[in-house]
Amino acid sequence: MIRKYSATLHGHRTSFSLEEPFYEALKALAEARAIPLAALIAEIDDARQGGNLSSALRLHVLQALQAAKAAH
Repeated sequence: MIRKYSATLHGHRTSFSLEEPFYEALKALAEARAIPLAALIAEIDDARQGGNLSSALRLHVLQALQAAKAAH
């Protein structure tokens, strides 16, 4: 089920919609880097070339999983 979340990025509030597994994966990625979740989301937002933030977050999770798989 998709749920709406919000975060403060660069001083302004934004919202995004994600399925719970994607949100949990983002939290785990931020924790692994010892950075706040909002900081990770801001990095992803700053780097996106187009599309919406929710899609960029999902793609980031997918890329992280693919990179972890390739490392093994």
